[in-house]
Amino acid sequence: MIRFLVSRIVQGIIVIFAVITITFALSPGGGARSERAISAEAQKAQDEYYGRDKPWIVRLARQFKHYATLHLPESEMYKGRGVDEIIASGFPVSARVGGAALLLALTVGVPLGALAALRPNSLEDRASTLAATLGICAPSMVLGPLLAMIFGLRLRWFNAAGWFDTSDWVLPSLTLGIIYSGYIARLTRGSLRETLAQEFIRTARAKGAGETSVVFLHALKLASLPVLNFLGPAAAGLLTGSFIVETVFQLPGLGQFFVSAAVNKDIPLAIGLSTFFAALIVCFNLLVDILQAILNPRIRLQA
Repeated sequence: MIRFLVSRIVQGIIVIFAVITITFALSPGGGARSERAISAEAQKAQDEYYGRDKPWIVRLARQFKHYATLHLPESEMYKGRGVDEIIASGFPVSARVGGAALLLALTVGVPLGALAALRPNSLEDRASTLAATLGICAPSMVLGPLLAMIFGLRLRWFNAAGWFDTSDWVLPSLTLGIIYSGYIARLTRGSLRETLAQEFIRTARAKGAGETSVVFLHALKLASLPVLNFLGPAAAGLLTGSFIVETVFQLPGLGQFFVSAAVNKDIPLAIGLSTFFAALIVCFNLLVDILQAILNPRIRLQA
């Protein structure tokens, strides 16, 4: 177990530094755009501060040093604010929206998929499959404005956009939750149907185990493994914010900062957000591996 954890942590660090390298290599030069013209002396001072006058390999080494020492650089676009400060200000918004969306997706998707698997080729199966397919096919750029129009502009239950009231997370979370619940429902249905057809399920039924015991104590544990695999990167994506949803609802989350960093060529911020996203994926994938070993003893945690 210790060897497995150490191995995965080392692999995760390698992945994170690879993300820094790739993001830095793909980043355009020239620095962030400014709304006003600056003097040549000021431009030279900025180039020296951010290391833009140094060779490529030296600038990359400086990026590695920043993240190895956890001393993140200052944003080029948001003067006076470090990348860590920007992440700390935007992540709570994205995490609140994404956490609620993930909870909604699991609450709706798992029962919906299980119902379809337990009653194959029935009306419930077809209705659940149709609902899941609609959730998957509904683009967030369409579903988000539709929910904002119905519940924000027509019914006036929530604000259509912005981050002003304590309930402003509801509509963006509902948008993301509906979409991800479709994926989870389809995964649960397919995995549970496959598990129920296996030999150990027939053996449990032959020994007189009740259907409830067979489903909840035997089948669901194994059927949840594909869902867990999906939840690793999905949870990281939800917690760091959806670019489209945060843009539609005008939320001050990480998604907006990432778009701003790309548009304005804010290289330190773009690298910082990419690295933070990669670190979350590494952590969630490690958690998924541990949960899989707990749910299925046949899986051994090996380096």
